[in-house]
Amino acid sequence: MSPFAAPISTTEALYELYRRPHPALVQKKRPELDPQTVAFVAASPFLLVATCGADGGVDVSPRGGDPGFVLVDHRDGADYVLIPDLNGNNLLDSLQAVVATGRAGLLFLIPGKDDTVRINGAAWVVTDAEVLERFTDIRRPKAAIAVRADEVFVHCAKAFRRGRVWDTASWEALAAAPGLEQIACAQGLFGADVDPAVVKADLEAGYALELAADRPD
Repeated sequence: MSPFAAPISTTEALYELYRRPHPALVQKKRPELDPQTVAFVAASPFLLVATCGADGGVDVSPRGGDPGFVLVDHRDGADYVLIPDLNGNNLLDSLQAVVATGRAGLLFLIPGKDDTVRINGAAWVVTDAEVLERFTDIRRPKAAIAVRADEVFVHCAKAFRRGRVWDTASWEALAAAPGLEQIACAQGLFGADVDPAVVKADLEAGYALELAADRPD
C-alpha cells in the first residue's frame, strides 16, 4: 500500500505522462564495449555500483582509484569489467547482493566531464588468481566484481549541468553541508555527546592508513 494518493503502476500510465523515446535512443543500449567506451572506463577514477539483494533491498556503493583501476576483459565472446574490492567497512552489501542475484549496474564518472557511461549486466564475485594478479598498480585484492557488458550506453549531461556538479563556483554555498562525522553523531553511532571534530580526526587517520594499505607491497 502506497502512502501516496496517485502512484503510477503501469508502463502505459507512464507514457501518458511522457513522450515515447526516439528509436535511436532505444538502440543506444549495446551489448559490447566499443573502443571509446573502453577508453572512458580506463580514464575513470570513480564509479557507482548498484545491486539488488535476494530480499529486494537495493544498494549503491561508490568505488574509486587511480584511472585504470577498473580493468576490461574479453572472454567467451563477451566483454566484462573487473572492479577490485579494496578496504571497506566489511558489511559487504554489494558483494552479498551480487552473490545472491548475479546482477549489477555501473555508472562511470570522470571529474570535469558531464557525460557518464552506464554498464548493466550479469555479475560475479571472482577470486580467480589470473584475474586478481592483473591488478598490479594496487595491492592484490581478495576478490573482484566482474560485470558482463549486457547493456552499455552513455548518459547525457543534463543531470550534471542541472546540479552544477563540476562548477566550482557552486561549491562554496555547499561547504556547510553536514559530513559523515556530523551525520554519524546525530544518529548516535558513537554514543552521546561525542564531538564531531574528534570523529573527523579519527576518520582521517583511518583513511590515511587504509589508503596506504591499498598500494602494492
